[in-house]
Amino acid sequence: MHTMTRRAIIIGALSTLSGCTAITSLNSAAAALDTYDLRPAAGSKSGGRRSRTLLVARPQASAALATDRIMIKPDAASITYLPDARWVDELPAVLQSLLIRSISETGRIAYVGRSDAGPIPDKALLVRIDAFEVNALGNGTFDVTVDLDLTMINDSTQRVVASQRFSKTAQVGSDQVTEIVGAFQTVLNDLLPEMSDWAIART
Repeated sequence: MHTMTRRAIIIGALSTLSGCTAITSLNSAAAALDTYDLRPAAGSKSGGRRSRTLLVARPQASAALATDRIMIKPDAASITYLPDARWVDELPAVLQSLLIRSISETGRIAYVGRSDAGPIPDKALLVRIDAFEVNALGNGTFDVTVDLDLTMINDSTQRVVASQRFSKTAQVGSDQVTEIVGAFQTVLNDLLPEMSDWAIART
């Protein structure tokens, strides 16, 4: 099968899955919500620059996560959202951008970008979001958990090169949105460099 055709098939499949799981922002039309962004965190900048290209596909996520709302779990069986806050974009788009920027800022790879732009890649990075949430622990304490599964594939053969899970939790002293967002950023400051280095080493 021609490389471009093969690439179109996988991108189309991923787009369909993402579209099926996406949900509209809860009550976003009726209430103005404070908007929060997250910053990239580059991996190691040491080492030579590789003349390789990498596609970062839009991450897959459950319907509850594929929104711009910030998920909070009062208990193991319940899901709700912080009432007055939202991410700057739907979570899969936010994480896709963070990964692209974190990898790009290392300066160690010729090109990294989204599936809808750029040259035909050497490798494609698939991402699944298993958790990106606030958990109520009782006694007025909370934690934030980020749990991502990364899979690198060879774009021309569609062969899986490697897979790795990246997960981290940080405690929060209150339910103040600024503290919660700060805790997410602290977690990502650890995970994004790890994921960037892992991806570059397998590109």
